[in-house]
Amino acid sequence: MRVAGIDCGTNSIRLLIADVPGQNGPLDDVVRLMDVVRLGQGVDRTGQFDPVALERTLAKVGEYADLCREHGVESIRFAATSATRDASNRQEFLDGVRRALGVPVQVLTGDQEASTSFEGAASVMGTDGPSPVIAVDLGGGSTEIVLGEPGQGVVSDFSMNVGCVRMHERHMASDPATDEQIAAARADVNAALDEAEAVVDFTSARGLVGLAGTVTTLTARALGLQQYDPARIHGTELTVEQVTEVCEWFIHSEKSERDALGYMHPGRSDVMASGALVWEEVVKRVAARMADGGTSLKAIITSEHDILDGMALWAAHDPQEPRAL
Repeated sequence: MRVAGIDCGTNSIRLLIADVPGQNGPLDDVVRLMDVVRLGQGVDRTGQFDPVALERTLAKVGEYADLCREHGVESIRFAATSATRDASNRQEFLDGVRRALGVPVQVLTGDQEASTSFEGAASVMGTDGPSPVIAVDLGGGSTEIVLGEPGQGVVSDFSMNVGCVRMHERHMASDPATDEQIAAARADVNAALDEAEAVVDFTSARGLVGLAGTVTTLTARALGLQQYDPARIHGTELTVEQVTEVCEWFIHSEKSERDALGYMHPGRSDVMASGALVWEEVVKRVAARMADGGTSLKAIITSEHDILDGMALWAAHDPQEPRAL
């Protein structure tokens, strides 16, 4: 069966067209794309989609519809997440997607976003490693923290209303961010982590997995890559010290320095400092709590597989025919 998963977040929209050999078979990628459209531009401040951001996002949805048609996709699942949950004029976006693709949009709750992210990440995890693990999907508007067992499923999850775009717009819009802005952003993230810990038991984790573009870009720098290489990035294991070092560089860097990096997507550069800050605080908190529980966080694993894979798997398990194609 040929399926498509589309993930439209606050910062980027992504498409995965894949073949599913059987009911429980692994995904075989046909097309995997990412475009920065910044749908959530200003949503944290205004509570609604900016018309220009909406227009450019729906234009990209039209391009994705053409690709689905070209590749003979039989089932599509389209996820909208944090920005769409928050936007008062979301119906205009939902209607536009339905016209282009012929399928309704799944506006995921924070819990649904977390579980779908974990399913996507777990689809390529073995069941013989440490368990349970915390998987963190660091997005533009929200960050999902999931405690789960590969092969078994989610134990608990929490969606924090912090992400690289939201923290950039709230606190870190200067270039580079000032010490006061950095301190305010850290306080915001740590307040959200306090809430997360009331739901997710960090001390029981035996490993940490980072998902999505901020984490994979940070990993590219830690590896010293000249160009973005998903095959090298996926499965990378970094120490807490390595993660802290690379995050600190991004937090204090200037945009011109980030723009010069060969692996940096131009639409992500302005929000990388804030994304790095979120990831640094998450890693430090999980490491500290695991130590409290008597376990050392020896390695943080980077995964290229996340909610996008989860949406494609959903399209396979619960087919939804694209009637407009």
